[in-house]
Amino acid sequence: MTTRVFPAFDAGQIPAAAGEAARLLRAGEVVALPTETVYGLACDALNADAAAKVFAAKERPSFDPLIVHVAGAHWIETLSPVAGRAEALARKLAGAFWPGPLTMVLPAKDLVPDLVRSGLPTVALRCSAHPVMAAVVEELGRPLAAPSANRFGRISPVTAQDVVEELGERIPLVLDGGPCRHGLESTIVAVEEKRLVLLRPGPVTSEELEKFAPLEAAEKRDAIAAPGMLESHYAPRTPLRLWKEVAGLPSDSHDSGLLAFGAVGPGFAKVEVLPSDAVDAAPLFFAALRRLDAAGVKRIYARQIPESGLGRAIMDRLRKAAHE
Repeated sequence: MTTRVFPAFDAGQIPAAAGEAARLLRAGEVVALPTETVYGLACDALNADAAAKVFAAKERPSFDPLIVHVAGAHWIETLSPVAGRAEALARKLAGAFWPGPLTMVLPAKDLVPDLVRSGLPTVALRCSAHPVMAAVVEELGRPLAAPSANRFGRISPVTAQDVVEELGERIPLVLDGGPCRHGLESTIVAVEEKRLVLLRPGPVTSEELEKFAPLEAAEKRDAIAAPGMLESHYAPRTPLRLWKEVAGLPSDSHDSGLLAFGAVGPGFAKVEVLPSDAVDAAPLFFAALRRLDAAGVKRIYARQIPESGLGRAIMDRLRKAAHE
């Protein structure tokens, strides 16, 4: 299969791109497209056969559920029977953060295919702020299931070229909307009657969520409740370790790469320096990790960043990439 890359950089190009994507999606195909977080591999969320193509292209295990992208809060009642205080809380969150990088896990209606939910009684809903994703959802008139457009467990794609490198010849179309703004996957919370449960940290921070309801960290569970909860994820092919500088340079630093936040001294074969501020570092994070992975080093070390605000999401990705 030849993978076409269709430009969708500006308002003039988006209608044609959305129309071409919708044509393939109606035919049960998959399409890669940008969101404000990372590039997603989309299918009609209500078509189980199309969802199977997403799992196959990504080599994704069937126990890892997909995020369903909707056009707005009015889709909540269509896809979820949530009611009472949980519904009120979900609508408040949607009012504050949709469109945007927040995914809410809610009870699911049978309309959502079992495969999309990975057999769970819940569905993960998100309304993206990216104009390309919004245009495709509107053109199709149906929700889209769209996990990240990479092979399962690997570094998430933040450009169309990343998608081609990951999934080229496996999918028919990539809409190129340029680099993703946030560069980290959406925050995921389970919405309950009296609390929120943080299933994956992301651009919507814990500090922001705590203004709406008590926020608790997810406990380790036997079942995966949302995407990105596996202990090993977002990983480069090159082994990665977290580096505590107090121990001095690693013995293999001359053969290794370093992902740093802020200034760094000599001693590593290849260094990628990101801003020390997590908000500035996040959009550059996965691209830097990809460059280190392609540099031919034997190991990648990563400095740690304070776990406040978006730093919590960055450290979540690094721990899972290092499987620590």
